[in-house]
Amino acid sequence: MSHAGVVQGSSVRILIYLLFAIQLVSMGAMEMSGPFWPVHLRGLTSSKSVFSFASIAVYVGPMLGIILTSAFWGRIGDRYGHKLMMIRALAGLSLTQLGLALFSDIWVILILRFLQGAFAGYIAPAQAYGVSIEAPSRRARLFAILQISTNVGSLLGAVVGGLILDYATFFWINIIASALCAVCTVVAAVTLPDVPPVKKTPVADNATPASRSASVWQGAPLLSLLGVMGILLLARMLPQTSFSLYVSSVFEVSHSVVGLCYGLLALGFILSATAWSRYFEHRTEQETLHRLTYVVIGCIALTAVAGVTHNPVVFVIAYFIWGVLLGATTPVLMALISKTADSSQQGHVLGIAQGTAQFASIAGISAGGLLSQVYGLQYTYLFVCLAYVVALIPIVALRYWPAQMQPSHAPPGD
Repeated sequence: MSHAGVVQGSSVRILIYLLFAIQLVSMGAMEMSGPFWPVHLRGLTSSKSVFSFASIAVYVGPMLGIILTSAFWGRIGDRYGHKLMMIRALAGLSLTQLGLALFSDIWVILILRFLQGAFAGYIAPAQAYGVSIEAPSRRARLFAILQISTNVGSLLGAVVGGLILDYATFFWINIIASALCAVCTVVAAVTLPDVPPVKKTPVADNATPASRSASVWQGAPLLSLLGVMGILLLARMLPQTSFSLYVSSVFEVSHSVVGLCYGLLALGFILSATAWSRYFEHRTEQETLHRLTYVVIGCIALTAVAGVTHNPVVFVIAYFIWGVLLGATTPVLMALISKTADSSQQGHVLGIAQGTAQFASIAGISAGGLLSQVYGLQYTYLFVCLAYVVALIPIVALRYWPAQMQPSHAPPGD
């Protein structure tokens, strides 16, 4: 069962807002350096091939680290508590940012970025901790709030990082980020209550570790839900590498308009995610999937419009509405994924989900860059449309998943 009863009433809301603030500040601290790594790396090497490799690896490295370790850290959190894993992750962010400030060797930087993903990975334990204190019926809203904090932090962090770089060096971006993460570590350690791990349901003594792990996947549509989420994220990331080139070449607009289009996608998500979560939170899995079908069809239509229009105003409007629809995808699917496992396995399952998200992002970024080089920028949003069409297949299949295969791990009143 959930530990929502450990913290009652308004205290739960306060803790959720505190989680929001910690995630906003820590993720914002990480994003202060995000847009400016190529600028920094260009000054560290004269080799074009090394720079080309490093400018990709500096972003992919943390994602690979998360993919390789998120499920492991989730299991540790299930056993010893998710607050401990949050503290570990925030401390890891602070220490790796300090290392990135102190070292200027390009290969050491790439190693530190990989270790940052491997030893930090804050989002999954924060989600698991939130699940442990929040009522199951409000999980979609919880995931929406936490993802909004990440998006707001990313937007504000990039702006603050640019301001720092205008008046100081890249060193100070990483030092300030390290200090902010250290503050978040102390705040999490001091203010968040300890929530004891949920005891696992007794299993047969002769059950092997492999069979215990397999129980997460048996009788539940977890794999299909992960596949849907992964394809939707892949579709979202396909235009990432070619976005600025596409907008600049097709519409011949200024860089500020390019930035506006990019920001409106995140703004649409931020404004709509909690409203979507309220809309979905009391619906059954079948009802949720039924309505998600129409959301994905809407994404297909909007990206088709974005791909065929030569009017920048139409493109901007389509991009904003696309962002609004994206608010109904990942948070809602994360809530469904969370509900496929009982409370004792939340860290493991959410760690797997986080690793899946990172893998899908890498695949989308890589595939988008490759496709734009092979077929040209003009087909960018055609491939996004096709990816959304592919996502409809597992969604429709899940809608007709046999009712007896739908587990209900949470007892009434959980």
